[in-house]
Amino acid sequence: MASSLTVSNVDAGYGAVRVLEDVSLTVEAGETVALLGTNGNGKSTLMKSIMGIVRPSAGRITATIDGASHELVGRSTEEIVDLGIAFVPEGRRLFPKQTVTENLLLGAYRPKARSAIARNLDFCFETFPRLKERARQLAGSMSGGEQQMLALARALMSSPRVLLIDEPSVGLAPLLVSRTIDKIKELKEGFDLTVLMAEQNFTQAVRIADRGYVIVHGRIAFAGESAEALNNNELIREFYLGA
Repeated sequence: MASSLTVSNVDAGYGAVRVLEDVSLTVEAGETVALLGTNGNGKSTLMKSIMGIVRPSAGRITATIDGASHELVGRSTEEIVDLGIAFVPEGRRLFPKQTVTENLLLGAYRPKARSAIARNLDFCFETFPRLKERARQLAGSMSGGEQQMLALARALMSSPRVLLIDEPSVGLAPLLVSRTIDKIKELKEGFDLTVLMAEQNFTQAVRIADRGYVIVHGRIAFAGESAEALNNNELIREFYLGA
């Protein structure tokens, strides 16, 4: 059934420092939506607000998971994950002294995912053959690209309905960025996911995005209803394309 995400008039920050102001966006069922912005404009704070890591001071965040509506503000991160929302954080945040397989199994902690561990593990190894080759290797000893694969696969082990991905291109060579973005599209289709992806690499993000938002200084500055609209926007040209 359909799963979607709605952020309505959210303010959030850290102590007295407000980072987000009156932010609203939607991610409809089955969409890939890009949240575009350069460093320091609030992308990660919004992702953390959705996941309950940062608590908004105003506004609502609502997820519809398999037809049932859930208010996320006030829930713990564990409760949000249990609903079926997975998060791939910036910097990957793996357990470096655990093996590839151990990291993947830790991603399957959600109760509804436990019965699907074998199936999800097979899917992850099929999608990322390198992870299968390195199943017994410590995560911290792998390359940046391999660690990004592992972070994505770990999120999928929770059998999510909604997937949040924060800056998947950070620290990767250009060729690996392109491959990672392609994999996100493949995983989205294979798992029938709804995806919100925060990214500063505009060119790569719009290759797979159905539409997107531009966030500037903690506010939504532009909402593009298609990849074409994003490509033709003057704000995008100024910030990303050097026009």
